[in-house]
Amino acid sequence: MIDDDPALCTRLQEYVAQYDIALLTCGTPSKGLTALAQHNPDLVLLDVMLPEKDGFTVCKDIREQYDTPIIMLTARGELTDKVLGLEIGADDYLAKPFEPRELVARINVLLRRGNTRTKKELKWSFLGLDIYPEHHKLVLDGQEIDITGMEFRLLRLLAGNPGRIYSRDELLNELKGMGSDVYSRSVDILLSRLRNKLKDSAQSPKYIKTIRNMGYCFVGKRL
Repeated sequence: MIDDDPALCTRLQEYVAQYDIALLTCGTPSKGLTALAQHNPDLVLLDVMLPEKDGFTVCKDIREQYDTPIIMLTARGELTDKVLGLEIGADDYLAKPFEPRELVARINVLLRRGNTRTKKELKWSFLGLDIYPEHHKLVLDGQEIDITGMEFRLLRLLAGNPGRIYSRDELLNELKGMGSDVYSRSVDILLSRLRNKLKDSAQSPKYIKTIRNMGYCFVGKRL
């Protein structure tokens, strides 16, 4: 659920749990899109009035990569909004305030219908580089590159948050959280190997940049 009303999110989380529905909530589109890539949910509840950008734009962003069913939620009940939402790819539209039981019924209808739908292959495209985060696949200048599991996890972490600076300790903690036997020095080794496979360099980085006394960030140019 992508909605900036925390009280509503909490109430719905508690309500739908009794119907064996696990609801993950995000307050901004950026967090919602990240969660969508990480968790591959069965359905998205999407508010229209959001910070960063409106729900119609977010719906378009989702539809570029996913066939995941979308129910749009909004306090605006105008017919034109409903038509627009459906035209850009939403599967259903529910105006606020709504009865939670009706929402559960609509969710179940779409989930039953969604059994025949398949999710498009997710791809992150940068200049000269395509990353398929769900399929452990890396394509550099049109050629698929052999990459170890740990190298790919490191790349997926950095490229999944372009521009964010990760300290060595943060990278270490993230990789350890993936159930791996990682120690501080191995992060440097992984970064070195990853740069070699990307034909990148610390002196003139195309993808992974070292920020002195701070850490590392992904600087690939998004397409």
